[in-house]
Amino acid sequence: MSVKELLRSHTSVRKYTGEEIPRETVIDLIQTAQMAASSHFVQAYSVIWVTDEEKKQKLAKLSNNEFQFQTAGAAFLFCVDFKRLEAAGKKHGVDITVDTAENVLVGVADVSIFAQNFVIAAEAEGYGICYIGGARNNPKEISELFNLPDYVFPLFAMTIGKPTKVNETKPRLPVEAVLHENEYNVEKYDELLDEYDAIMEKYYASRSSNQKLANWTKQMADFLIEQRRPHIKEFLASKGFTWK
Repeated sequence: MSVKELLRSHTSVRKYTGEEIPRETVIDLIQTAQMAASSHFVQAYSVIWVTDEEKKQKLAKLSNNEFQFQTAGAAFLFCVDFKRLEAAGKKHGVDITVDTAENVLVGVADVSIFAQNFVIAAEAEGYGICYIGGARNNPKEISELFNLPDYVFPLFAMTIGKPTKVNETKPRLPVEAVLHENEYNVEKYDELLDEYDAIMEKYYASRSSNQKLANWTKQMADFLIEQRRPHIKEFLASKGFTWK
């Protein structure tokens, strides 16, 4: 399929055949991912390939996603990484400034773009993937499990493998809801979100598995009614990021 068709066909995969992914394939996917854009070329990312079965099981449990790890062909932990940049500064007798909110944003953007390159490359090879934000449920314990130093923190995990079936693509927001021209327009949301809720209700009721009565705005309201993962600020401070 074309690149556009590939991008439009993305779905999250949570059940795989269990077929192990060859080392040379993993290396090739990482090298492809590294060609992603990077803010000022800092490349503020590292990825842990979890090949130790015991550590994989612990990561699965700490992420509250044990099911999909059981059949995945490979599992990874994607991390924001300024430790390597600290080492680069020391080579020139410089103590770099790491502890800034800007660096957190740069690192998160770098990791996300790098990871999405990895995903596209993997899906082009016939693999399926699933991002696992649950890695932020227990970031301190996961950091200890993988010996992450200061200035390095886990952003998300990812499983990858041959999918057991092809899932239906989930309808996204209408383009009019995310595209603004020349200025932000908040007035259009009431009508557009009603239309989108109707689309999502039909999707959830008719998909091939896990049918339910739901729509997007109710899900978001329930999801965002309270602060999520309040421990993150304190955890980032423990890794050297106090939001200066």
